Amino acid sequence: MSEVQDTEAAADAAPAAAGTAPAVRPHTGRRRNEAAHRAILDAALRLLAESDGTPVTIDAIARTAGVGKQTVYRWWPSKGAVLLDALTDRADQDVHGPDTGSLGSDLQAFIATTFEAAQRDTTASALRTVAREAARDPHLAELMRSFTAARRGALRELLARGCERGELAGEADLDLIADQVYGVFWYRFLLGHAALDADTAERLASSLTRGNAAG
Repeated sequence: MSEVQDTEAAADAAPAAAGTAPAVRPHTGRRRNEAAHRAILDAALRLLAESDGTPVTIDAIARTAGVGKQTVYRWWPSKGAVLLDALTDRADQDVHGPDTGSLGSDLQAFIATTFEAAQRDTTASALRTVAREAARDPHLAELMRSFTAARRGALRELLARGCERGELAGEADLDLIADQVYGVFWYRFLLGHAALDADTAERLASSLTRGNAAG
């Protein structure tokens, strides 16, 4: 047994010999892991937002997060996987998909928080970088496809609940509805010709709900 182990064993045995229960040591490993995981996601998103087309590397993510490169590889197999998780994690935090029992209310909340979240500085810069560079970077193109598929999946779940409650017509095309939501979003987000605001979210949700309502 090592000297450290001998010392720890003696320390544990002393309270027992005195007839008292040994003190419970705090387990900080989980908290350290959670803090490192969060730092990596935050660093990846920030670097993507600031990259302006410059490739984001695992080395840069690790350095910015203040961890070793192997710590990053412990959770993610590649740079693309980290960046995808960073974008998805931020979207999951910021975009609400409530289940209020009303499709109109749920859809409005989902669209409004999508609009609002995408216009925050770091998120907006990251999304614009991915959208712009995807045309020439296959890795970012795949990241864009995976991210948009995840967001469409979340919206489709919300719409499917409306179908199950009988709020949408049986023949309603959920994929087309999702296309209309994200078509408006990306068109206005990338071109900036009109606002992505709460009023637009309310009008879009109302139009889609009424247009696809059960008869």
